[in-house]
Amino acid sequence: MDHTTAETRLLDAADTLFYERGIQAVGMDAIRAASGVSLKRTYQLFPSKEHLVEAVLRRRDLAIRAELEAYTSARTTPTERILAVFDYLYEWFGQPDYRGCAFINSFAELGGASENVVEIVRTHKRAFAEHIAALVAAAGQPPARAGQLLILANGAMVTAAIAGSPKPAREARAAAQRLLDGASRTDRPAGRNGAAVDDVH
Repeated sequence: MDHTTAETRLLDAADTLFYERGIQAVGMDAIRAASGVSLKRTYQLFPSKEHLVEAVLRRRDLAIRAELEAYTSARTTPTERILAVFDYLYEWFGQPDYRGCAFINSFAELGGASENVVEIVRTHKRAFAEHIAALVAAAGQPPARAGQLLILANGAMVTAAIAGSPKPAREARAAAQRLLDGASRTDRPAGRNGAAVDDVH
């Protein structure tokens, strides 16, 4: 087994087991058994379990960024691209193996013990925030709207995992739509009574 094959098998096995059971519940023996890579070879590639955890999270980070970029960019209008974030979440939450956001889960497990994991999690969430902020800017929405949408998205991730249902993504999408519509209305010139021009009869 060459280096690349062994590394891929280890990352695939560790990613699956960490996500299904939690990082602390999974030992290196379980990863060895699931990957088919010997324990000696495993430690040659990843000197410690923490190194493996970090590699798994970094790989997942890049994959999610690429998936989300492709998913949102396929939509036609700037507003549709924003709402596509929540459509992406709905499809993700609907997968039978959905157990929440791996980065939120990892922070909950290891946030107090591993500075490296904390930094990887923050980097991932910062990239997610920047993606939403770019979509918001392209749609001509107020910059503050990005933070509000981010809270909706991250909140939906946690709620869906606990509820075991993709429904929170739909609820978050509806709330996002109301926020976007509200911004459009408040950005219109106001009439003498303070209402948006279109509301003056």
